[in-house]
Amino acid sequence: MNAIHHVALICTDYDRSRRFYVELLGLDLIREVYRQERQSWKADLRIGSVQLELFSFPAPAMRPSHPEATGLRHLAFAVADLDPVITRLEAAGVAVEPIRIDPYTDQRFTFFRDPDGLPLELYETP
Repeated sequence: MNAIHHVALICTDYDRSRRFYVELLGLDLIREVYRQERQSWKADLRIGSVQLELFSFPAPAMRPSHPEATGLRHLAFAVADLDPVITRLEAAGVAVEPIRIDPYTDQRFTFFRDPDGLPLELYETP
């Protein structure tokens, strides 16, 4: 194995999540298709060398978050400086947790949630 190619997310409101990931977080839209046979939108988004696949399906089951369940715990984004990203998120009405310090690396990080409540992390990598 060489690298992570993509991570796939299923959302409840495709337009809302597409705006969140493309317009607010700044991921690049590679392609977008509507799959009629599945009544499903799929967007391929790029962040660095990794892709994020954003799917919609009719009436998807909600992901259990509390208590934490087996499976993907969260998705982390590397940023050079937390502060301007946090400012942009909060200006858009996104709640961001207080900044914490990783006790093993001494790097700053924080968490926020996407429109469906998926936990997302910002990890400062200067």
